[in-house]
Amino acid sequence: MPYFDAASSAPLHPVARQALLASLDEGWADPARLYREGRRARLLLDAAREAAAEAVGCRPDELVFTPSGTRAVHSGISGALAGRRRVGARLVVSAVEHSSVLHTAEAHAAAGGSLTEVPVGRSGAVETAAFAAALDEGTALACLQSANHEVGTVQPVAEVAEACRAAGVPLLVDAAQSLGWGPVEGGWSLLAASAHKWGGPAGVGLLAVRKGVRFAPQGPADERESGRAAGFENLPAIVAAAASLRAVRAEAEAEGARLRALVDRIRGRVPELVPDVEVVGDPVRRLPHLVTFSCLYVDGETLLHELDREGFSVSSGSSCTSSTLTPSHVLRAMGVLSEGNVRVSLPAGTPEGDVERFLDVLPGVVAGVRERLGAPGPATGAAAGSGSLVVDALGRRCPIPVIELAKVIGEVPLGGTVTVLADDEAARLDIPAWCEMRGQEYVGEESSPKGGTAYVVRRLA
Repeated sequence: MPYFDAASSAPLHPVARQALLASLDEGWADPARLYREGRRARLLLDAAREAAAEAVGCRPDELVFTPSGTRAVHSGISGALAGRRRVGARLVVSAVEHSSVLHTAEAHAAAGGSLTEVPVGRSGAVETAAFAAALDEGTALACLQSANHEVGTVQPVAEVAEACRAAGVPLLVDAAQSLGWGPVEGGWSLLAASAHKWGGPAGVGLLAVRKGVRFAPQGPADERESGRAAGFENLPAIVAAAASLRAVRAEAEAEGARLRALVDRIRGRVPELVPDVEVVGDPVRRLPHLVTFSCLYVDGETLLHELDREGFSVSSGSSCTSSTLTPSHVLRAMGVLSEGNVRVSLPAGTPEGDVERFLDVLPGVVAGVRERLGAPGPATGAAAGSGSLVVDALGRRCPIPVIELAKVIGEVPLGGTVTVLADDEAARLDIPAWCEMRGQEYVGEESSPKGGTAYVVRRLA
């Protein structure tokens, strides 16, 4: 059964499995001890650190292993902010950072620090000039992911790092999604990553802090990992993580080119096979194995369940696959369609036949979901009825507000308006996106006496 969610967690690489099993026998002792078993464990830990540092592009004594990628992010941000507290308390992040970054940023703001989010364009990338403009004399730290985890867009890290250097601000890069494909270019100051994203075991992260960066580890002091990651090292998992990182790097150029061709096929054929689809993310500056698209008039949760029934494991940023009933912060920041959102991220070794079967299955699955939801076809002709209509979609979740809008847009004359009352947060993204896809004019939001928000659309076509 094809697994297409490597961006969440990649299957364990064969080299990781071999290294894990071998180090269970050799690396169980305390690497801080001087007896024979401890020395053997220390040799394994040192070798793993050297291999990981080589892949990252830093010195071995600049890198520590953490219990997870999330812990690496938390420790990196808190330590850098504390180390530069005399400079200021401003933290600058992009609006599409991983939740581990944003949650840490929110905690910093709640504790009295200041936070600036740099917006992104529809491709999901920041503009270097906008990021540079957010830096000031009181900025203690800036954070920018190397590549986005939901849409695959690669960020201009090297350019932003240069802007940070000019402003005297350290840059922390979350490289979880990209490190398996290659080193992060540019003069970054701190870097975090997570082993299970590249085919290593879960429960291993890494944090690199360049020499010269002011850094004050937070929490109780510990003698392990230079005081930056408390607790006994999970040495077998660390060895497996480092070994698999080296292995995937050796395969990255050839496998990346092969998977990019398969993703290009998905990007090109999905809009041909399925009507009313928006492929999101940068078409060129992107990860080689990841593609995301959104389908109008589709319930994302049902779509994922139907694809699972067909044997395909994919993920989604749609609000209708989330317990919070809000679209992902990434799609929201990009201002793109969120309903019926599907992320396909191919693991290494994905056969071409699996992609072809996915493309064969997808049109029927989407059509079936749309039929059950009563999705309309395109409106045609100019109606002679009322110049305005109101659609009450309060209490109804995506994609129903957009479906109800599409059903009645043909009932108003050209120049007439339809007002949709909705309390579903996804409507704020999906109604403007529908207008752009359908050639209609999104007028804007108004207050609604019945609650929720009134979204006004003018018929142009």
